[in-house]
Amino acid sequence: MAPTLTSPLHERHVALGAKFSEFGGWSMPLEYATGVVKEHTAVREGVGIFDVSHLGKTVVRGPGAADLVNATLSNDLGRIAPGGAQYSLVLDEATGGIVDDVFVYLHSPEHVLLVPNAANNAEVARRLAEAAAVQQPGVQVTDEHADHVVLAVQGTLSDEVLTAAGFGIDHDYLTFVEAPFEGEQVVVCRTGYTGERGYELIAPSSVALALWDALLAAGEPHGITPAGLGARDTLRTEMGYSLHGQDISADVTPNEARLGWAVGWSKPAFWGRDAVVAEKEAGAKRKLVGLLAAGRGIPRPHMSVRLTPDVLLGEVTSGTFSPTLKKGIALALVSTSVADGAEVSVDIRGRSEVFTVTKPPFVQPSVRESA
Repeated sequence: MAPTLTSPLHERHVALGAKFSEFGGWSMPLEYATGVVKEHTAVREGVGIFDVSHLGKTVVRGPGAADLVNATLSNDLGRIAPGGAQYSLVLDEATGGIVDDVFVYLHSPEHVLLVPNAANNAEVARRLAEAAAVQQPGVQVTDEHADHVVLAVQGTLSDEVLTAAGFGIDHDYLTFVEAPFEGEQVVVCRTGYTGERGYELIAPSSVALALWDALLAAGEPHGITPAGLGARDTLRTEMGYSLHGQDISADVTPNEARLGWAVGWSKPAFWGRDAVVAEKEAGAKRKLVGLLAAGRGIPRPHMSVRLTPDVLLGEVTSGTFSPTLKKGIALALVSTSVADGAEVSVDIRGRSEVFTVTKPPFVQPSVRESA
């Protein structure tokens, strides 16, 4: 068994009283002494900082690098220009199932950075390397998982923090700039997993400690709060953002996950194209929906969702207490026969609790707002 990995910032988290949990082979902060609810609220109302260095980093370089990514991943990389970021999917060639979801950072036609999920980084890199050997022999695919940190500064005051830390931030949602820091280049991108205006910074591990300290110092006047992956999970669930391994997986297709917007349907080729096009034409039999509690029940993954006691619709994939709404919310994979607005029941530890089927987000996002 491979050893559990830790972030270059591990000792900083220990000093802050973090509780740790395993995520994709990494021991990462689940929450700090402040607790999940306060960390969640800090992001919604002010600003929080997350260490998400467990996320993967795969670099594709060489003549035709962008062409290779565009011919394999689902989304159309031609929709963005260098300096742009894009959400995309790695699909299984035969079934169209979601092997992973990734963010793609287009530096140039010859330089693309992918950020897969922690547990899937090696597999994504392997598939791309195999494709490169056949389709673009001059392209090199490098797994740089442990070589960089990823810090997310998220919340309504994130601009103030980045400005105070000396980073140029005059760019739009889903675009990035490279900024100098301690003799290295830091990618500063208007992205995030919380629904709030915010930034993700990707930097060499050699400057991890200095970058974390600088951001905390810059954010101190603004009440910056270190936040763990527990708050990241409640924040993303309120937005209806899918988590690979729960809401999406190799057993779930983009059509079922309502991720058709991340598919370049007019592209001539990408992994799994034939399978997902055929399913789209025939109609998927399942769909990912939101569930909003009518009462006090808190749903959890794998709880059954029913229309009546005898009619099983599917199951909860992600469920939590929403600190913003003060009630239970969930994502669930259910039959496409269920309409938005319908009332269903969720079996919560032997009790039948009423939920309303809804289309996320559960909370109005501000991620696209201008300064």
